[in-house]
Amino acid sequence: MKVFIASDHAGFELKKALVAYLKSKGLEVRDCGNEVFDKDDDYPDFIYPCAKNVGENLGSLGIVIGGSGQGEAICANKARGVRAALYYGAKLDIIKLSKEHNDANILSLGARFLTEDEAKEAVDLWLSTKFSGEERHARRIAKIRDLEKV
Repeated sequence: MKVFIASDHAGFELKKALVAYLKSKGLEVRDCGNEVFDKDDDYPDFIYPCAKNVGENLGSLGIVIGGSGQGEAICANKARGVRAALYYGAKLDIIKLSKEHNDANILSLGARFLTEDEAKEAVDLWLSTKFSGEERHARRIAKIRDLEKV
């Protein structure tokens, strides 16, 4: 499985830790940047190319990281074929639902609200959860895809 990953300055350290963690699990990881810490960088410069890669590579997944994860999720969802879900702590049920019901292909993490261990736990759960394939969920995702054609 190929995983694209990107962050801005606020998520830079967590991204580095997750890249190493994902590679240790045998996953193919492509770091879409930023490659160096830059306190003045702008998340769309890294998040959108990451999301575009996910949208263009069927079966791939993405992880985007920022301070809250909010802007990163908004930006990622601008790319065709992307369904980004946001997680910044609390109950992990939302992680499962993002995959089971919404077939989310990008997980947006809020680095200022998660410890490294919490982020790893969320990523593990998200990667291991599969889309349910239930008709009602598939129908809704198809409607979202139709919106991208407008």
